[in-house]
Amino acid sequence: MRARGRYRCAMVFFPRLYRAPVLLPLVLGLAIPASGQMATQQAASTSAEGGGKEAPTLPELQGVDTTAWLYKGSDLTRDPEWKFGTLPNGLRFAVRKNGVPPGQVSVRVRIDAGSLNETDSERGFAHFIEHLSFRGSEYVPDGEAKRVWQRFGATFGSDTNAQTTPTSTTFKLDLPSATQAGLDESLKIMSGMMEKPVITDASVTAERPVVLAEQREQPGPQVRFGDAIRATFFAGQPLADRSPIGNIKTLEAATGGSVKAFHDRWYRPENTVVIISGDMDPALFGRLIVKNFADWKAIGPFTPAPDFGKPDPKAPVSATIAEPAIPAVVTLGVVRPWEYKDDTAIMNQKRLVDVLATRLISRRLETRARAGGSFLQAGVSIDDVSRSANLTSVNIVPIGTDWAAALKDVRAVIADAQTNAPSQAEVDREYADFDTIMRTSVETAKVEAGSKQADDMVGALDIRETVAGPETSYKILQDAKAKGMFTPATLLASSKAIFEGTATRALVNTQTLDPGAASKLATAFKADVSGLAGKRRAQAAVDFSKLPSLGKPGIVASREKIAAFDMEQVNFANGTRVLLFPNAGETGRVYVRVRFGGGYTAIPSNRPTPAWAGDLALVAGGIGKLDQGDLDQLTAGRRIGLDFGIDDDAFTLGAITSPADYADQLRLMAAKLAFPAWDPAPVARARVAALAGFAGYDSSPDGVLSRDLEGLLRAGDPRWGTPSKATVEALNAKDFRAFWEPILKTGPIEVSIFGDVKTEDAIAAVGKTFGAMKPRTAVSMIGAPVGFPAHNATPVMRAHTGPENQAAAVIAWPTGGGIDNIVEARRLDVLAQVFSDRLFERLRQAAGASYSPNVSSQWPVGMSTGGRMVAIGQVAPDKVSFFFQIARQIAAELVSTPIAADELDRIKKPMGQYILRASTGNQFWLQQLGGATFDPRRIAATQRIASDLVATTPVELQATAAKYLRPEKDWTMAVVPTAVPAKK
Repeated sequence: MRARGRYRCAMVFFPRLYRAPVLLPLVLGLAIPASGQMATQQAASTSAEGGGKEAPTLPELQGVDTTAWLYKGSDLTRDPEWKFGTLPNGLRFAVRKNGVPPGQVSVRVRIDAGSLNETDSERGFAHFIEHLSFRGSEYVPDGEAKRVWQRFGATFGSDTNAQTTPTSTTFKLDLPSATQAGLDESLKIMSGMMEKPVITDASVTAERPVVLAEQREQPGPQVRFGDAIRATFFAGQPLADRSPIGNIKTLEAATGGSVKAFHDRWYRPENTVVIISGDMDPALFGRLIVKNFADWKAIGPFTPAPDFGKPDPKAPVSATIAEPAIPAVVTLGVVRPWEYKDDTAIMNQKRLVDVLATRLISRRLETRARAGGSFLQAGVSIDDVSRSANLTSVNIVPIGTDWAAALKDVRAVIADAQTNAPSQAEVDREYADFDTIMRTSVETAKVEAGSKQADDMVGALDIRETVAGPETSYKILQDAKAKGMFTPATLLASSKAIFEGTATRALVNTQTLDPGAASKLATAFKADVSGLAGKRRAQAAVDFSKLPSLGKPGIVASREKIAAFDMEQVNFANGTRVLLFPNAGETGRVYVRVRFGGGYTAIPSNRPTPAWAGDLALVAGGIGKLDQGDLDQLTAGRRIGLDFGIDDDAFTLGAITSPADYADQLRLMAAKLAFPAWDPAPVARARVAALAGFAGYDSSPDGVLSRDLEGLLRAGDPRWGTPSKATVEALNAKDFRAFWEPILKTGPIEVSIFGDVKTEDAIAAVGKTFGAMKPRTAVSMIGAPVGFPAHNATPVMRAHTGPENQAAAVIAWPTGGGIDNIVEARRLDVLAQVFSDRLFERLRQAAGASYSPNVSSQWPVGMSTGGRMVAIGQVAPDKVSFFFQIARQIAAELVSTPIAADELDRIKKPMGQYILRASTGNQFWLQQLGGATFDPRRIAATQRIASDLVATTPVELQATAAKYLRPEKDWTMAVVPTAVPAKK
C-alpha cells in the first residue's frame, strides 16, 4: 500500500486555495482551464475486495479493459478517484482528476526497466536512454524538446525530467495551465520518446559527454560509500554493483546499435504504465492515452524480467572503507529476501507494528545522543529495496573516530529493546505521533498535489503494491489499534523479528586506512551487549500548563484591512504586529511564522560569532524548566513544531500546524522567546556535528564551494562565512548564551498566521501569547553593509582532494538590494534565467562540458546591498577557462544584442506559470509578505510581481545587462584538484 508517501507526512507546496486577482490577468495572459471545460462522466465506485471481477472504471472508453488492474489480489478498498485501463498492446494506465495546483496536469510514463535489467556490457544504458529520449525522438528534432515544453510554460529540469532507478525509468512532465491540445501534443511527444527515440551512433556520440559529465559531477566520497554499502549488504545479488549511472568503460563503449538493442528489449507496451493526475476529466486522459499509445508495437519477442536474486548468507559479514572526507560511520543491515505479497490490510497492519518498533528504538537512540555519549546520531529503519531485499538498517555517526564504542552503545539499546518490553506509555507515544501523521493526511487530502499522487503511484508500482486513499490508510491503522496490535508485547516481538534475517552485515568508514578494521567490526557487532543499555529515561507527563506564564492577554491597539489580499493587520499595545490571512483553501493546515529582531543586520560583521550554531542548538535548548525531551512529550500526537532561521532583516520561528493546534503552537513560540532554557547539551552536540563536517569540505568542488563561496562573495564577511575549525572548537554554552540571549529579547515581533483559522480566534490566540509579552527594546543594527569582492583578473583558486577529473568555476557580478528597487530585482531574475538557458545549451548540450550549469540572481529585500548574479558550472579541470570564456561571451551578448521575442517568451512563460501556481498556496504569500506589517512597501511590491514580469521587455533586459554585467566588475573563482595548477 503506497499510503501518501509510505507512512511519511508530506507537505504540499501548491495547494488550491487562493488565486490573487492582482496576479491572474497579468501572467502572460495564460488562462486556467475552467473546471467544467470537459464534460465529466462519473464512473461507478467499485471495490476490489477479494480481488473478484469488478466494473470498469471508465465504462465510456470503448475497446479498452478499464478494470482496476492495480488491485488484483488485494482486499484494500480501491481509491475510487483512480481510473484504470489496459490497452490491447499491453500498455496500462492509471488516471485521476486533481486540481492542485489549478490547471496543472502531471504525467508520468514508467518503464519497468532500470539498471538491474542491464547486462555487464550494458552498465548505464537505462540511464543513457533517458538522456537520448529527451535529446530527440520521432516527433521532436534534436535538442528541441526543452524548447517545446518551455513554450507550454514548463521548466526544464523541474517540470520536465526523468529518473532512472535499479528497477525502472520514469519520465516526468508537470504541464501548467494545461489545455486539451497542449496535453495531446505532450503525450504525442512522450509516445515518440518511448517508442522511437533517436538512437544512432551520432546521437550516442553527441550525448555521451553529457552522461559522462553527470557521472563525473557526482560527489565521489558519497558515491563510493554508497557503492560499498550496496556491495556489502546485497552481496551475491545484481543490486550489489548495478548503479544506474553505470561506469566509464561501458559508457565509452556504447554505440547506437548496442544502446538500441537494450531499448528494443525493454521499452515495450507491456512494460509501460502511463500515469496522469491533473485538472481535467479522467475520461479525456484515457482517450488521449489511447490516441497516442495504442499504435505502439513492440520489437521482437517479449523478454521476462531478470532474476534479482536473494541475499547470499555465505557472503562476508563485514567490510570497511577509508574515506577521509566522510565522518566515521557505521551502518548495519539485516537482509531478508524480497518476496511478492498481495497488498492486503493485514499485511499493512503487521508492517505498521514494525514501523512503530523502529520509531521507538530510534527515539531511544536520539534521547541517548542528546544526553551526550559515544554517538552523535543513530537511527533504525525498515524498507523494501529495489525488489531485491527487505532490509532493516541501522546508521550510526560516532563522536570523533571511536566507532567501536558507538556501535557497542547502539547495539546495547537495540538489545534492550529485544529483551525488555517497552512501557505502555512509550507505545502510546509512538502511536499518537503516527496517528497524527495519518490523520493529517486525511485532513489535508483535498490539497494534495497531483504531482505527488502521480509519484506515489510510481512508487507503488516499483514495490508491486497498491495505492490507498488517506481514509483507507487511516482506517487500517485504527483497525489495527482496535484489534490490539500495538502493545508492549507486540512491539517487543517486532523488535526481535526485524533484526532476524538471512544475514547481518556491517560496513564502517574509518577515514584513515585500518587493515584490521574489518575483523574488529565483525567481532564488535557479534559481541554480547546485554545489560549495557543502562536505565531508560522515564519521561514524566508534561502538558502546556508546565510552560511559564506569559502574563495577561494583550490589548489590540488597531486593526486594518489589506484589501488587495483579503488580509488583515492587527497591532497590539505591546508592539507586536500580526498579519492574518484566514482561508479554508488548505483544509486542515495553518502556517505560523514569527519574525523578530534584526537578522543578519543585528549580527556583528567584524568578528566571528556563535550565530552559525543557532539552527543546531537554539531550538533544542528547551523552554523554562523543560528540556527537549519534555517538549517532545508536550507535543506528542500534536501538529506542533519549531524551526529557526535567519533572514536578512529578521530572525524567524516557523511551523506548519493545524486548526486545533495553532493556539498552542503560538504559546510554544512565545515561551521560547520569553523563557528560553540554556541546556548545554545541544550546544556540545552542535559543536561535534559541525566538526564532523570539516573532513568533507576539501573532498570535492561542491564541498569547497559550500564552505567558501558565500563568505567570499560577501568580501569575507564572517556573518556568512563558514566558521573556522578553531572557532567551532571554541564554542561553549556560556558564549552561546551570551550571544543569543539578548537577541531573543530584543527587536519588534511580527506574527503571520495564514490558513484554516477564524479571524477573531486567531487574534485572541496571539493576544494570549505574543500580545501578552512585555514590550521589547529596539534592536541594534550593528552589522555593516554587505560588500562584494573586487574584480580580479585571475580567479581566486581553491583546491580539493577529490577525483582529478572534477573542477568547478564561478563567475559573479555585484547588483543591489532593498525593496525600493524591487522592479530591478525582477528584471535580474528574468535576465538570470535567460543567461542560465544559454549557458545550459552551450555548455551542456553543445559542448557536453557540464551537466548542470546554472545562473541565479540573489537580491536581498531586507538590505540595501549584497545582491549578485552568479554563474556556476562543474567542469573538467581543462574546461575551467572554457567556462569563463562562454560565460563572458554570453554576458557580452546580453549587453550588445536584445533578446529575441521567442527566446524571451520561452523564459517568461515558465516563470509566469511558476508564479501562478505558487500564488495558489499560503507559503508563497508568507514568503513575499514577511515584514510587511512594518514596511508596507512590501505589500505594494507583492502586488506587482506578475505585472513586473509581464512588462519586462528586450530593451529593459539589455539595459539591465549593461548596468550590471560589466566585465570590469566581475569576480571569478575556480576549484581544481590539488594536482592541477592554477589557470586563468
